[in-house]
Amino acid sequence: MTEQEIKLTILMPCLDEARTLPVCIAKAQAYLADQNFAGEVVVADNGSTDGSREIAESLGARVVSVPRRGYGSALQTGVEAAKGTFVIMGDSDDSYDFSSLNAFVEKLDAGYDLVVGNRFQGGIMDGAMPPLHRYFGNPLLTAIGRLLYKSPLRDFYCGLRGFRRDAILNLSLSSTGMEYALEMIVKSTIQRLRIAEVPTTLSPDGRDRPPHLRSWRDGWRSLRFYLLLSPEGLFLYPGIALATLSALASLALIFTNVQVGSLIFAQHTLIITSTLTVVGIQSSFFWIFARSVAIQKKLLLSGPRFEAIRRLFDLERCVVIGGLLVAMGAIVACYGLLYWYRLSFGEVTGDTLIRIVCAASMMVSLGFQLIFSSFFMYLLDQQSGQTASLYEA
Repeated sequence: MTEQEIKLTILMPCLDEARTLPVCIAKAQAYLADQNFAGEVVVADNGSTDGSREIAESLGARVVSVPRRGYGSALQTGVEAAKGTFVIMGDSDDSYDFSSLNAFVEKLDAGYDLVVGNRFQGGIMDGAMPPLHRYFGNPLLTAIGRLLYKSPLRDFYCGLRGFRRDAILNLSLSSTGMEYALEMIVKSTIQRLRIAEVPTTLSPDGRDRPPHLRSWRDGWRSLRFYLLLSPEGLFLYPGIALATLSALASLALIFTNVQVGSLIFAQHTLIITSTLTVVGIQSSFFWIFARSVAIQKKLLLSGPRFEAIRRLFDLERCVVIGGLLVAMGAIVACYGLLYWYRLSFGEVTGDTLIRIVCAASMMVSLGFQLIFSSFFMYLLDQQSGQTASLYEA
């Protein structure tokens, strides 16, 4: 069969799955035998030492060697080697039924680019998923992913999924570990591919050893991955909240003490709120940096709103505004020095001088932040060749 004649590749990543691989291959071959289109079974072997490779070859599957360890490495190599227009991937531990793939193929035939199974709709058999994953980890991390990326999927971690091979290759997925499955969903959502989900049943795997998954380690890796591809969630929203609340508190404390019940917030609290204001604003600047780099690397899409924000940070304009803030801070600092001079540079017993110093240092810090940030953004645009489109009126 030529590459054009093969419609479906059933792909199984494998690392020492000699116990369950034969039944998975048999189910996949039985499914393909009942169809009126040509297909193939590909096993992406990630360095098995238990004879998995030899078993797969003896059963008629095509084996692709993947020297670099990792779930993502095995899948990516398998997708690249696949000859089918469509690819359906699933773990080779017999937790998914490869003989029941019609729902995936029908969605792909209907024009969807990515079809992901939903185990919570299809059913999770007793002992198939640890309670920690079923009731806490999976729902929580899926909810975070849906919130950050507006994805329609309700089971981000289902390992049985189908997709158009060329659409997924165009995403340039790069994760070598378990984040590969998340990266596929996140980038498909960002690139506005057509996504659907179908009910899928999860059965207890047939292994006689513990799974490769590690609950807390892999949960943290998932959360870390979400945040790295979501500059808004990592930098912008926390930065805006921190800067706004701290700035309001600082404005109040510059002029007077604030009493809440028996607690009195004075100049010492002002030092903290001023610092937090600067941190919050810097976090917001980092959102612009991170999103600009992600757009240049085609990880995220730009849009009218973001480009409008970018145009506000015209280099010359920001240098002028930042310079004014620094100058104002210097003037306030000089006033503080004069105030201290009137005290003959003696010990300060009141709180006025501390408030003056906080106000001056915050203005100087914000001014330099704005200047340096605008220069850095300008350098990013120069590197990507986008300066004209972003800064010309």
